[in-house]
Amino acid sequence: MSFKSMTALFCRTGIAAAALCAGISYAFAHDGQHPSGDNHLLGPGAWGDVKLVGKVAVNDAADDRVADVGALKTFAYLGAFAQENCDLNRENLGNDGGVYVIDIANPAAPKQVGFIPAHQDSYVGEGVHAISVTTSSYNGDLLLMNNESCGKNYKAGLSIWNITNPLKPFKLSENMGDFTAGDVQNQPHDANQIHSVFGWDAGSKAYAVIVDDDERLDVDIMDITNPRKPLLIAEYDARRMFNLSKDRGYGSEAFLHDMVVKQIGTKFYMLMSYWDAGWVVLDVTNPLAPVFIGETDYAAIDPMLLARTGKSLKPEGNGHQAEWTNDNKLMITTDEDFSPFRANFAIKTGPVTGNFDAGEFGYTQPISSTVLDGVLKGPVVFGGYGCPNSPEAIPDPSVLSPITGEKRILVLSRGPVGDPGASYDACFFTDKVDAAVAKGYDAVLIANHHEGADRGDEAGAILCGGSSGSVKQTMGVCISHQALHHLFGSTPNYAVPYPATGEPVVGQIGQRVEVTTTFDGWGYVHLYDAVTFQPLGQFAIKEAFKEANATNSGALSVHEVATDPTTNRAYLSYYAGGFRALKYSRAGLVETGGYLDPKGNDFWGVEIWKHPSTGKKYVLASDLDYGLYIFSVGQ
Repeated sequence: MSFKSMTALFCRTGIAAAALCAGISYAFAHDGQHPSGDNHLLGPGAWGDVKLVGKVAVNDAADDRVADVGALKTFAYLGAFAQENCDLNRENLGNDGGVYVIDIANPAAPKQVGFIPAHQDSYVGEGVHAISVTTSSYNGDLLLMNNESCGKNYKAGLSIWNITNPLKPFKLSENMGDFTAGDVQNQPHDANQIHSVFGWDAGSKAYAVIVDDDERLDVDIMDITNPRKPLLIAEYDARRMFNLSKDRGYGSEAFLHDMVVKQIGTKFYMLMSYWDAGWVVLDVTNPLAPVFIGETDYAAIDPMLLARTGKSLKPEGNGHQAEWTNDNKLMITTDEDFSPFRANFAIKTGPVTGNFDAGEFGYTQPISSTVLDGVLKGPVVFGGYGCPNSPEAIPDPSVLSPITGEKRILVLSRGPVGDPGASYDACFFTDKVDAAVAKGYDAVLIANHHEGADRGDEAGAILCGGSSGSVKQTMGVCISHQALHHLFGSTPNYAVPYPATGEPVVGQIGQRVEVTTTFDGWGYVHLYDAVTFQPLGQFAIKEAFKEANATNSGALSVHEVATDPTTNRAYLSYYAGGFRALKYSRAGLVETGGYLDPKGNDFWGVEIWKHPSTGKKYVLASDLDYGLYIFSVGQ
């Protein structure tokens, strides 16, 4: 592998001590613990009040193989992800998903002691939750895990395992959930795909909330009082049920992504991330009759971008995950933004011209440095969905006739979702980009589908998705479904299911476009008042708002936060930015230390764990390409 490195000394936001500022350098390299050799920031190890206690690689470590982390008693549980090894058209190219069981009784020497499998061609992502439950029907420890698709034989929904003895887990129920999409019975009788799960013991009953990926009613509540027979008891579309605010982040997509439930006094409250709609709190003491408590709004101007770069742009949004603080008076939330550049997209010819919202994928070739003048321009052709199992053939780039300075541009659609004319499963954005690369296109535009436009409650909603995998050898932009219709001269329609006519057809030549980009940084952290829902501060690592780090540094977005249950401490998994430790107050968020491996990291999950024998607290972090890290902070 080639090697390129550079170093830069810096002081972190809010840290005055010279000891924390001196001698900390970062490099960019193609080596390290990442199997593909992709560029990552390389760090000094631990700094400040953070100490690395132990770490362990999972037995089949690979790029993006490890997902979320949960812990219970003396065991940790890591989700087995399979996104980069997934091909929906044939058997899974890598190992199937599931959950790694890690013995952490000795935090200095953690070891993998088992693996709990998901169904064939299924993987586990955000949903790894281990809890103890005592109900009229069950007394013991449960592992709740989500299931997402990664191959033609996948089964989705919620799976529940008995982990009272983690060395001998056994299945209680598998692939359960909502068996309808849009009130239509799924055929075959398969549960909808779910992105995350969170469970809680409510006394005589126990519940789990799951993210339904397949319909507008995306908040699904399961009664797991008897975990052998979980029952779907409620479904919400919080956007419409509670008339969520339209003060949204750039892109305007509003959907449930993740959630936590916490008992505060005698009631149970759910804190939900709703992507570009921010965060929403419901009283779910009675899950059948949720009560709206409040929501956050994104500001008109991104405060962090303005402070760091002087640019006045709308916030990116992408509300990903959040937790209450120990006293329940504050909320710390994370924005997951994989794209450090915002796209300025214009249709230049045809009956409808003008500018439309768009985004640049964070894992494609950056437009600003790929084309000489920083302007991607050229004619477009429609290629359908571009999935590995799509029956339609993507047209050859030779059907386009670019003039001097133009590129050949393929347009694909997100999905399929809700399209009766496409009876196969939706595929990843990365699969679509790969299809464009394989055909030899210079760039690809991926348009939102009808469901995405509806979820955004507006025609111009966009979603770029995300990936921390290898950089693709083409330029890539996400656009709205409205812009898709304007490109191909048809009247915009957002009905679900899709109408029989009115959509572009494969091979249709469209209008000419121009795309430029503006650096707008990566995703960062917010602090809110939990009563008034007003913003109190933000935190971001410095590299995230330096354009020099927009490429060849790995993903520099925050992912998740964990708050200490008894002190004013919070911990962040920051992908290639490492592990970060914060102190918080109403005055804001201050970094006190962190960790970035000398070979680089790609941290996904973070979880606080108290050793049941010693009472000592540790912080667990899952590394996508490696396994588990265990830290102590301020001890």
